Amino acid sequence: MDPNAQPIHDIAQPGVRAEYPLSKHLREEVAKLLNRQSLGFPGAQPVSFARRHLDELKKEDYYVCEKSDGIRYLLYLTEDENRRECQYLIDRKNDYWYIHQRNLHFPMGHAAEAFHVGTLIDGELVMDRMENGRLEPKFLVFDLLALDGKDDLRNKSLDKRLGYFKEHIMKPYKKLFDEFPEERKFQAFQVVMKEMQVSYGIEMMFREVLPSLKHQNDGLIFTARGTPYQFGTDPHILKWKAPYDNTIDFRLLLNFPTVEPNELERAEGMTEPFVDYDSVPDARLLVFTGSERGQPTYQQFKDPLYLAEDEWETLKADGDPLQNRVIECALDEHGRWRLYRFRDDKNEANHISTVNSVLESIRDGVKKSDLLDSAKAIKDNWKLRQQQQPHH
Repeated sequence: MDPNAQPIHDIAQPGVRAEYPLSKHLREEVAKLLNRQSLGFPGAQPVSFARRHLDELKKEDYYVCEKSDGIRYLLYLTEDENRRECQYLIDRKNDYWYIHQRNLHFPMGHAAEAFHVGTLIDGELVMDRMENGRLEPKFLVFDLLALDGKDDLRNKSLDKRLGYFKEHIMKPYKKLFDEFPEERKFQAFQVVMKEMQVSYGIEMMFREVLPSLKHQNDGLIFTARGTPYQFGTDPHILKWKAPYDNTIDFRLLLNFPTVEPNELERAEGMTEPFVDYDSVPDARLLVFTGSERGQPTYQQFKDPLYLAEDEWETLKADGDPLQNRVIECALDEHGRWRLYRFRDDKNEANHISTVNSVLESIRDGVKKSDLLDSAKAIKDNWKLRQQQQPHH
């Protein structure tokens, strides 16, 4: 154990980012492991919850878990060129972060010193605030794509995939720390399985699970129990947020006004119109529409970004470049799009299809009370399906 080992303190920069050509090699390795041609980020992406999805929950078996307000990563367990255990976190930009502390160990069930290679776990990194105020990094697991070089897991149902994770990864990992509890504090982060409930356990989610979380939460995720893992947008993973918590990631385009010099400026010798970088600019929002000849294409969103005077002063004072940044926006109570936060963890604004599905969610406005009201019908239908299944 490295005596300098300690937990990570920034979930946005959890390690050392792999540079080219190593990053290319790793992307090829993961693509090969998953038996896919694309070198892009292999994670599944949810769709926004709309009113029609209430019927979907009645028709199909879904699991529900809380949606943490952390950072989504795939955890890749592999080995380096010297056959030593190593791990990478893969972010949505498809960057590979090497966990350089060398203090994570995922033992095999049959031998504590053996470790997993060719294993890809889906989850998110959060900072839990403990009772003493200390922050603790946790990796919350909600899916498994590949285990020990086998990619056929993806075609199994979610409960099977999670079963494999629990049996082959989580059990030996927990056993290790039951035997060596003092090693916990040296870990880059702790690995925890996300608590999955059956979809009709909505009341329990709101009453017990969400209030007891030690990290920020921004909704619920419903995942179909019986469908395979799907790369890219998966219509069987539903992201529910309270209507006004729905956000969209846009690209920011600032247009600064050109003004005539005033008397004072003329007296100082300025005679030509000039661009006024001080006053609040006309802030436009761009939606990603795809790419042509390898170049991204955008269209302007129907509404501008509303920037208040004091907001603009703060942004100016920070001195960070703003033009073309990806920003997360939310509607305020007056129906204006406001800057919620910068999304430097994302390469691109939301695609137009995502934007439309979020707008549908906002329009539909499926509230917490709507979910609770549907819980009984969801449960009754689930039980009915179970009764109709042929018994072996």
